[in-house]
Amino acid sequence: MRALVTGGAGFIGSNLALELQKRYKNAEIFVLDDFSSGHFKNLIGFEGEIITGSIAEPETVEKLRKYNFDVIFHQAANVDTTDMNQRKMMEVNCEAFKDILNVARESKAKVVYASSAAVYGNGSAPMRVNQELLPENIYGFSKYAMDMVAYRFMRENPSIGVVGLRYFNVYGPRETYKGKMASMVLQLTVQILKGKKPRLFKWGEQKRDFVYVMDCVEANIKGFETDKSGIVNVGTGRARSFNEVVDIIRKTLGVDVEVEYFDNPYEFYQNYTEADLTETKEVLNWYPKTQIEEGIPAYIEWIKENVNVNTLPY
Repeated sequence: MRALVTGGAGFIGSNLALELQKRYKNAEIFVLDDFSSGHFKNLIGFEGEIITGSIAEPETVEKLRKYNFDVIFHQAANVDTTDMNQRKMMEVNCEAFKDILNVARESKAKVVYASSAAVYGNGSAPMRVNQELLPENIYGFSKYAMDMVAYRFMRENPSIGVVGLRYFNVYGPRETYKGKMASMVLQLTVQILKGKKPRLFKWGEQKRDFVYVMDCVEANIKGFETDKSGIVNVGTGRARSFNEVVDIIRKTLGVDVEVEYFDNPYEFYQNYTEADLTETKEVLNWYPKTQIEEGIPAYIEWIKENVNVNTLPY
């Protein structure tokens, strides 16, 4: 097997690249990254080939054509949900995805790509794959546009497998270089470890479907292994409040710290997300293994062992 992970120095991409290396002993694993938001330290221990370049650059796409990949795990993206530059977002996320699909078509490679629960906006929950999509920012719209491109590609190229993964709120190891886009699990943990009050929008009862990164890695691998195509949700199927997250962090750390609540400054905000996993089970035969009661303590242990929290801005 010859596999490419785009965005392989990033959060999900690096975890995926390292797991592929571990699981498929005789495979050739390649990572593509421009290191704009990914970080070299995420790839310490990776033994495959690293291709340096941006998916938005034609010369990088040309490089990829020579490799004849069997599978492309497309994780690279502009993930800054606060970036309002519409053209930049669409070029990096949607236009570059079209190029990745063209590379896949030429080599008949399977494609597993990162979509997002942002396509649902504040639509009804639990979010179902086939419900009306109502993205409320350009990031969500770029992922919506990618999904429309993917559906068209599936129809026109039925012999090439394509699986889109609509990630919900992902947290876990190797996200410390995401800056302000890091999960609230990391940000709240760092605040408490620094002796600060954890800060939440009033009154902390907004709910998210928090999914552990290694469950997302497993969903990618299931996407490669399945003989089906489609777009599916990747979450736990259970929405949890930010207050619950803080409670688990406090319990894990053995501290009793008061929460500081403040007004939400954002016009757009998803108040409730929860994944319906019907299509996920049908297409991937994938089930999330980790709820926050297990995932957060495991992550906190990793943070303590691997992160100097004083270097983080939260």
